[in-house]
Amino acid sequence: MTGFSVSLIVSNLSNVASYLSPIFETIPSKVVPAQIEKVVSLVSRTGRDLQRYDNEGYRQVVGCVPYRYKKRQGNGTETKEIELLLISAQKGKGMLFPKGGWEIDESMEEAALRETIEEAGVTGELEEKLGKWQYKSKRQSVIHEGYMFALLVDQEYERWPEAETRQRRWVGLDEAREVCQNWWMREALEVFVNLKCKAEEVEIEANDV
Repeated sequence: MTGFSVSLIVSNLSNVASYLSPIFETIPSKVVPAQIEKVVSLVSRTGRDLQRYDNEGYRQVVGCVPYRYKKRQGNGTETKEIELLLISAQKGKGMLFPKGGWEIDESMEEAALRETIEEAGVTGELEEKLGKWQYKSKRQSVIHEGYMFALLVDQEYERWPEAETRQRRWVGLDEAREVCQNWWMREALEVFVNLKCKAEEVEIEANDV
């Protein structure tokens, strides 16, 4: 195949993509096949060119505590239990919550959602900010400033950018406390638990009135 033919094919494909793009945008999500809905872009952001640092030089990191409610039947009643999604570390052993660098061209919330899709392949409703923690990287002598959010998961993708390098697993609260390897993420988990317990108490009290 000549160079001209290759260029022509690429050009035609580009024209077709440009033509179809606005058409796909107008198609309601309910019409899109489930197989397509469960696949996200398989490319993660790489590099540190856009990395955000604070005035003291601390690298800014954002992540999520992804969770869902699982219904259980017992003694004629239905209860809800919280399950949390943990992912394997890329280097070393242990499990953790998804997190990554907050970049200068995005908001903190956008970074949290992006990192969670890239590392864990889930997305959903971003809820409360759980707090801010400072920690030192194990591999580098760099201090990080980490922010964590609660994320109520409503979509779990079958393929995601880091699917080849990470495992993900839904676990209960007790197991999450046991296997999460980062101390500051365990603290974020306790903040999450306290917030959700208070919310459940308010809901119960409102139902009793």
